[in-house]
Amino acid sequence: MHIELTPGKRYYSIGEVAKAFQVNASLIRFWDKEFDVLKPKKNAKGNRMFTPEDVKNLQMIYHLVKERGFTLEGARTHLKENQKKTLDTFEIISRLEAVKAQLVNIKNQL
Repeated sequence: MHIELTPGKRYYSIGEVAKAFQVNASLIRFWDKEFDVLKPKKNAKGNRMFTPEDVKNLQMIYHLVKERGFTLEGARTHLKENQKKTLDTFEIISRLEAVKAQLVNIKNQL
């Protein structure tokens, strides 16, 4: 799943993040509690505000849990043991998916 981030935007609300991943905000809150890699800021009201780095980490979590079928414990372990390798692989996959989407769009315009 490739999530488009708004250039220059520093924080995303939990609603924006949930909508981008097409999941409930409660799942994002749950993952926030379960994964140490997520560190959203909280505003004065206590609402979570996710940085672009948090969104990238959520993309990795989503990929591991929803797309590859990892358990939460398995995803946690995988992220801790292979964080650099997982991030590099995930970045490559994300870029390839973006290129594929662009190519499909060009094909449809022909």
